Amino acid sequence: MQFDSALLPSKRHPVFSSGVRLKTPLIRIQNLVYDYPGFRALNGINLTIEPGTVTALVGPNGAGKTTLLRCIAALDSPLSGTVHVQGLDVHASPREAHRIMGFLSDNFGLYGGLTVAQGLEYAARSQGLPASQVPAAVQATARQLNLIEKLPQAAATLSRGQRQRLAIGQAIIHSPQVLLLDEPASGLDPEARSSLAQVFLALQARGMSLLVSSHILAELDEYSTHMLALHEGRVLEHRALRSSKALDAPGAMPRERYLHLEFVSPVEALLPWLASQPGVSVQHAQGQAVDITFIGTSGDQASLVAACVAAGHPLMVLAPVNENLQQSYLKSLQAGRLAGQRGEQSRTIP
Repeated sequence: MQFDSALLPSKRHPVFSSGVRLKTPLIRIQNLVYDYPGFRALNGINLTIEPGTVTALVGPNGAGKTTLLRCIAALDSPLSGTVHVQGLDVHASPREAHRIMGFLSDNFGLYGGLTVAQGLEYAARSQGLPASQVPAAVQATARQLNLIEKLPQAAATLSRGQRQRLAIGQAIIHSPQVLLLDEPASGLDPEARSSLAQVFLALQARGMSLLVSSHILAELDEYSTHMLALHEGRVLEHRALRSSKALDAPGAMPRERYLHLEFVSPVEALLPWLASQPGVSVQHAQGQAVDITFIGTSGDQASLVAACVAAGHPLMVLAPVNENLQQSYLKSLQAGRLAGQRGEQSRTIP
């Protein structure tokens, strides 16, 4: 299955058409509390999500991930606290909020008696897409998700993977500014999952913010820019992920990148020289390999390679180091547990 990122729905919203990302947070959550009978699922959530980011929502079962997504989508009403999307209180104005959001639940439902075309048309019209734009949006969305040949087919006759693609299409057909996805790749084969990642990256490049929950963290590694870790209804950690994948655009400013270098000879003797190079901070060295933090442009990085060779330090490998989401999450979880243990110990001191 192949997705065509050039055939994304028309850019109806200001965040797309202006070409300029909003300066204020797209999502702002303040003091959010949600209770089930006898259980507090969300306990004072405070966070902001910037435009154009792809946030991996991670945490163990029962951490509050699905509840948080449903509260942002104005499908569940919290006990207290507020959720604003582009300045709009989603619980005070849910219909207006739904026009700028897309939501795909883990246990999504489809109208089995409707054809794929009818299901997409229903989603487009229910989200307020003008009637004149609906046919083109249906065709473009079906083409993105490789459903063109399935348009006349009833949803009930589709395979699990095809049904998932249809549900994703219904969530994005109105070009939402915020896309909330709960286990979006469930039921998709490896090739389809990879293609779906390409669509998410294309949507993010156009200014859409995505909040994606999944238990398969390797999946999220492909496209996430931020990690939001929940534990027992609280924010354990929310931060940008380290990435050196992106290439610099012409005229780009220096930025921090994380690099792995391997030399022909052991690195111990050359470490003082390497640490003295502009923008270089040595993080870890062993044998013939060294990991560094480097601040500069892609051109500066090329100059570093040339300097290594000119100084008589033949370089065999230079590769970006991208943060592994699973390792990052486990470290956050361990740090949170240690902090909790220290808190318990301090309360027991007489």
